[in-house]
Amino acid sequence: MSLVLKRPPGLDLAPEHSAEIADLSHDGRGVARVDGKVWFVADALPGERVRFLRTRGGRDADEAQALVIERPSPERVEPACAHFGVCGGCALQHMATAAQVRFKQKQLIEALERIGRVRADTIAEAVTGPAWGYRRRARLSVKFVAARQQALVGFRERHSALIADIERCEVLDARVGNLIRPLSQLVSQLSLRDRIPQIEVAATDRVALVFRVLDPLGGEDRLKLEAFGRRHAIDIYLQPGGLDSLRPLGRVEPLSYTPDGSEARLRFEPTDFIQVNSTVAERMVRQSLEWLEPAPGDSVLELFCGLGNFSIPLAQAGARVTALEGDAGLLRRAQDNAHRLGLKIRFARTDLFRPRPNAAWLEDDVDLCLLDPPRSGAREVLPLVAVKAPRRIVYVSCHPATLARDAAILVHEHGYRLERAGILDMFPHTAHVESMALFVRA
Repeated sequence: MSLVLKRPPGLDLAPEHSAEIADLSHDGRGVARVDGKVWFVADALPGERVRFLRTRGGRDADEAQALVIERPSPERVEPACAHFGVCGGCALQHMATAAQVRFKQKQLIEALERIGRVRADTIAEAVTGPAWGYRRRARLSVKFVAARQQALVGFRERHSALIADIERCEVLDARVGNLIRPLSQLVSQLSLRDRIPQIEVAATDRVALVFRVLDPLGGEDRLKLEAFGRRHAIDIYLQPGGLDSLRPLGRVEPLSYTPDGSEARLRFEPTDFIQVNSTVAERMVRQSLEWLEPAPGDSVLELFCGLGNFSIPLAQAGARVTALEGDAGLLRRAQDNAHRLGLKIRFARTDLFRPRPNAAWLEDDVDLCLLDPPRSGAREVLPLVAVKAPRRIVYVSCHPATLARDAAILVHEHGYRLERAGILDMFPHTAHVESMALFVRA
């Protein structure tokens, strides 16, 4: 039985094409071939027969939007969000969550084999959590539309740079996801309504919203924001410039979260990086310690330590931790967290993308190493780590391609074996793949 999809606005009505979907691309679009040319078809799944409309042409491939699913996949489900297909925040709501996990695991395995020329001895079971209401960190775009006298708050549309007109968000923490329309109404009433480009979200033990303001805030606007915060039990912050310009609007409570589900809590600023999915993040930290197997007294080198997300649990397990970070603000808060919890951790600020071979942190022995780099990976620092010959290295990655590239360095150049790898489903309903890998000295 054919399934007719909701047609996104702004697309032409012709010409339509029809094809069998053979695979999924890295960003979650169906892959088809028509007359020898590759098509990337949004909202289509492998095994489906689909009618679709071209949205953009290219020399090597065309992009398209599925219109009619002539033969649906058994893995197709009804999207839970009324705005799916228009809002660009999610790409895979039409795919069963278990199938999404298998797709991401496949992405990781293929990247390791194709880019890194390595295979893991064991593919670990995926680390998963809730599929809805999971997102505690987000950056919402804001745009006041003068013709409508309305501010739009949310994510970009899938097919344009415009902000999607949505009522609520199903993947955001419900304390914020249910406030999308009230936030739109609030901004529409402010005199600064066309000078607020974004609202940053942090939702842990408390909810904080950071309003990026391009002009000074007037008294009436201040009163409206304060009233909104009281009504919804939300702390309001203003950010008129860079990160160092962040200021609370009135009295606020410190934000905190638990890195591993224990009673230890890390304090952070609402603009600081923390993992978006609390359940998966806590399981990730516990798994990293299980894979590292630190014994009391082991010397652990942690790179890209941030707020101390791994450092604190490692130190609580009895390890001697040296933790490195390039961001001064994050490092200062990591030190404060350790001090408040009574833990002795050696923190140092260093640029891990331009590491110095004679740095002081390289003087001590290293039994174990944990890396949690940004999307660009850890290529520059890996040779220095390998010289210290830690017996186990756990690498937490937010990009399979750079993990695969760095795995090749560790395996083919420095004699490590990829013992285990698996995904962390940090972003359900998106094509984003987070993963963890364990390297053991061969």
